[in-house]
Order: sequence, then C-alpha cells, then structure tokens
Amino acid sequence: MKVKPKTKKILVLSIMVVLLVTTGVLNFVLSDKLSSKNDAPTLGDVGTVTQTFFAAARSDREATRESEFLYLDAIIGSETSSASAKENAEKQKMDIVSRMEKELALETAIKARGYVDAIVTIGDGGITVVVDGEPLTADEANRILAIVVDEAKCKTTDVRVLNYA
Repeated sequence: MKVKPKTKKILVLSIMVVLLVTTGVLNFVLSDKLSSKNDAPTLGDVGTVTQTFFAAARSDREATRESEFLYLDAIIGSETSSASAKENAEKQKMDIVSRMEKELALETAIKARGYVDAIVTIGDGGITVVVDGEPLTADEANRILAIVVDEAKCKTTDVRVLNYA
C-alpha cells in the first residue's frame, strides 16, 4: 500500500503541531511552577529555578530540533520534492547535527572547567553561552570565550557569554 504525498504532508504537519503544543504545555507548566512560589526564594529555591531554566532551555532546543528534522525528512522523503530541494534538506540536516555536536562539546568543556552548568546555542548569528553560577568576572568571561573560540574555531566577535545568576 502506497501512501499519497498529500497524506504524508498532513501527517508530518500534524506531528509538528503535536510537538509544538507539547513544548507550549511544558513551558506553561514549568513557568507556572516558578511563578506560584510566593515566598522569597531561599538558597534551595534558587538552585531549583536555575536547574529548571537549563532543563527547559535544553528541552525547548531538543523539541525545535526534532520538528526541524521531521520537516527536513518530509522534504527528503517526498516524491514531489526536486533533487535540489532534497540535497538542500540533507545539507541542512548535516549542519544541524554538526551544530548539536559542537554545542555538546562546548557545554562539556565549560562544565569541565568548574562551572555548575552551561548551555550553548549555535546559530547563524553566532554562538551564545549561558553559564550558571555567581556573576562572572571579566577574567572568567574571557576564559569561557577562549574555550569557545578554541573549540568552535570562530571569531571572538561571534561569541556572547551570558551569566544566569
């Protein structure tokens, strides 16, 4: 039994909508838990909020990547897509995989230097690093910048180092 191209498109779009709704619900639930705390945050609460921030950021990033992969797979698997569109989709998939590998390597390298947690996002506009912990000194920010520039082989102007404190 052969599935019609129109049915494939509808199926892929439906899956993407489900992923989008799931991400929205998770975002709402996590932000609701954070805003429902009326007491002044204690040291334990701050750690929980920080862990939630980094977990939510990773979850959002993974959900977005999953939907991108589904979209690109639909283009690659479609009989109506041109050869150039399929080739472009395959190239985009490889770029995403490469970015994912670099992000993971950078996060690991930063955490190995003693930082509690870090999340790295590589986009077309550059690399953004968010580090957990006390406010960063200029020296610490420069150390993180050096790690990113060495590992990612990029310019210092392409990197933004932020602190989540």
